[in-house]
Amino acid sequence: MAGSTFGSMFRITTWGESHGSGIGVVIDGCPAGLPLEEETIQAFLDRRRPGQTKYATPRNEADTVKILSGVFEGKTTGTPISLAVLNTNQISMDYSEISGFYRPGHSDYTYDSKYGFRDYRGGGRSSGRETIGRVAAGAIASAILKELGISLCAYTKSIGNINIDYTKCNRDNIPLSPFFMPDLEASVAAEALMQEKMEEQNSIGGVIECIISGVPAGIGEPVFDKLDANLGKAILSIGAIKAIEFGSGFSAAQKTGAQNNDPFIYTEDGKISKLTNNAGGILGGISDGSEIVFRAAVKPTASIAQTQRTINKAGENISINIKGRHDPVIVPRAVVVVESMAAVTLVDMLFVSITSRMDSIVKFFR
Repeated sequence: MAGSTFGSMFRITTWGESHGSGIGVVIDGCPAGLPLEEETIQAFLDRRRPGQTKYATPRNEADTVKILSGVFEGKTTGTPISLAVLNTNQISMDYSEISGFYRPGHSDYTYDSKYGFRDYRGGGRSSGRETIGRVAAGAIASAILKELGISLCAYTKSIGNINIDYTKCNRDNIPLSPFFMPDLEASVAAEALMQEKMEEQNSIGGVIECIISGVPAGIGEPVFDKLDANLGKAILSIGAIKAIEFGSGFSAAQKTGAQNNDPFIYTEDGKISKLTNNAGGILGGISDGSEIVFRAAVKPTASIAQTQRTINKAGENISINIKGRHDPVIVPRAVVVVESMAAVTLVDMLFVSITSRMDSIVKFFR
């Protein structure tokens, strides 16, 4: 299976299956000397861990990470970092009957079409548990960015038709909400909506917003490796994500140039800034020094208990009721995944940008 590696100079390769022995990631290109402990990575993994609220799958996994290589005496060595999380609470029998049919909204049919075979136990590589490796790598990328004064903040902007009110938002509220929403009133309303969908044996989607602060101007390559293009690839590679927009996004199509352009100004301290940020912090595929702002649309969980129509391998039209332990909403646990993939992308593009100017190279080596 190709396509499990992401990045150029800061590369990650995820491995493992939902109901296999474990899940993990190999990170290549992390510089030596970065302070790194398992606790740092575990804090990120705990944000996506299942079974923490009634709105998440009851699968009880501690998702305890183990550093296998690349770290010595609490610091990275510059060699590949291998991280592993063992699976301990698989119930593969829940999935035995689906080997003969294709679940609506899942990759069962497309995997069979491509490979002539699939791991039907929880979806194998297409399972949400694949994101464990991404989040573990994201913890390391975020630690690198912290050293550079760059921070990321992802949160749930909406669940179904329940949207946050920016005038009522506080970042300190995010960990207090079961949906990781910065507006606690919206979070309460989302709980009521979620309860309704659970009683209907149904699921629902939402939108995740991510704000990246402290990125200097000049990061990103101007043609095929634009910063927003690579962020788009990274975020859209997450299984549940169906769309992404930057800044004013799709609403830009309804604006005039005068409305959508961001006027440049010099601040009192002589720095370049903008009066607005419709561009979302990226112009021509290159960061402009403003906050990078993007939003990702998360689809409803495909596995629902309602009766659904599908087909089996015998060529028959059938009705099914999916068994197993599934999230009635994917959005909350995907928040840290979105943040992590953004961090991985940004570190990679920062490292590539070092080679963009001769004076930067001379300054580094002299």
